[in-house]
Amino acid sequence: MPQPLDVFRLGRVPYDDALGVQRRLQAGLVAAWHEAVGPRHALLVVEHDPVFTLGASGDMANVLLSEAALAERGATFARTDRGGDVTFHGPGQIVAYPILDLNRLQTPPDLVRGRLAGEPLRDLHRYLRALEDAVIDTCAGVGVAAGRVAGRTGVWVGPDARGAERKVCAMGIRCSRWVTMHGLALNVTTDLGWFDLVVPCGIADRGVTSLARETDAPLGGVEADLVRHIAHHIGAEAVLHADGPAALAERLAAVV
Repeated sequence: MPQPLDVFRLGRVPYDDALGVQRRLQAGLVAAWHEAVGPRHALLVVEHDPVFTLGASGDMANVLLSEAALAERGATFARTDRGGDVTFHGPGQIVAYPILDLNRLQTPPDLVRGRLAGEPLRDLHRYLRALEDAVIDTCAGVGVAAGRVAGRTGVWVGPDARGAERKVCAMGIRCSRWVTMHGLALNVTTDLGWFDLVVPCGIADRGVTSLARETDAPLGGVEADLVRHIAHHIGAEAVLHADGPAALAERLAAVV
């Protein structure tokens, strides 16, 4: 039976606030990692004000402007503890932060892109591939043929008649005792000009794109589709809380 995945839709949230919430939820799951039945998995779905974040192994040389210059353009800068290099978060982007105990999750009961049913997700490469699969299926739902590029985490469109591969979704995670945090950022109607201020993900020879650039299909249902596909590919059942902020506050109150 799929495990419940509590989904908290939080709207526009400052990056540092979302990071603090993730750490508290992760700590609660880590504290109970040895228990057969621990706290429920969580998925935060947010949008951020313009912010550039640099991963733990990122290269500051890939940030092309100073923090002061970024601030003049209306963006902030944050060093963070996820994997990966520099990326941008901002309006028109769906950011999903799965806080999951991979010890308790398995591939769902069907054959999904070469992953056998029942395989544990306690493997970071397998987990990242599951997230990529969720985004690929979401893109397909609006008529965008997306996929992977060998050796480069994330989801890409092309190469095709419009050009070389271009990233539509960036990913970066952190894991402690197989409990995850951070996640993915899917460009939906994002202003792609922001990415000109950095070398996105440290990849200088490829560009970025958005669903709005790749399709004329309506994009209003993308967030719901992404949540549904994430839940499916990690073998969980999404439980959407109608009042995300209030439900999250109640959940956090129970975290020691």
